Amino acid sequence: MLSDVMEDYLKAIYQIQAESGPPVSTSAIAEYLGKTPPTVTSMLGKLSDRGLVHREKYKGAELTEEGETVALEVLRHHRLLEAYLAEHLDYSWSEVHDEADALEHHISEEFERRVADVLGNPTVDPHGDPIPSPDLSPLDHEETTRLSDHSVGETVVVARVSDRNQEELEYLADAGITPGTSIEVTDIAPFGMVTVRIGDGDGVEGDEQSLPDAVAASIRVRAAGGSDGESEEVPTT
Repeated sequence: MLSDVMEDYLKAIYQIQAESGPPVSTSAIAEYLGKTPPTVTSMLGKLSDRGLVHREKYKGAELTEEGETVALEVLRHHRLLEAYLAEHLDYSWSEVHDEADALEHHISEEFERRVADVLGNPTVDPHGDPIPSPDLSPLDHEETTRLSDHSVGETVVVARVSDRNQEELEYLADAGITPGTSIEVTDIAPFGMVTVRIGDGDGVEGDEQSLPDAVAASIRVRAAGGSDGESEEVPTT
């Protein structure tokens, strides 16, 4: 049996690997989880002893096949729970992350199956993140870029947003920026603000909204007119 904390570390390493590739540095894990580097180093030693991560001195850690399977199972629980809370219990998309974090370690496989069935076996959660399949096969991550990396005049479609900051999610919901939203970059201020025009995905222009650069960096986008992958509508309010 693994502790909740061990599962949290494996999930964190998986998510960092998905963004930047392996190996994952101790400092990156510490920043992601809000831990001190010595605490992370100690935990990585325990995970390595259990065969869940490979470690290379001065380079970082990488999940083993077994470690990746555990991380995918926890992610599947987490993202199904987020979708269930949003769709059936009237949680906003800004509230579901912490609730799912508390529950993800403690549901049975039968409960997981029933939640998935009730939801119609969704492939994405309310924030646009892919939900691992029941067989826990590796995720095929859609190629995306940060909104903050785009230039004035470019039009993109929101693919997913970070679920880790409740205030940012509330801000984006109020602005109407959710997965599937078409947005055009209209201005980039020299002091860290990105202004976008929000559309409905069908070429209809809407309001303009100014976003702090840190918020724009948390929004992953794909090219307008490209494949929407497996995205689907999941309530965000």
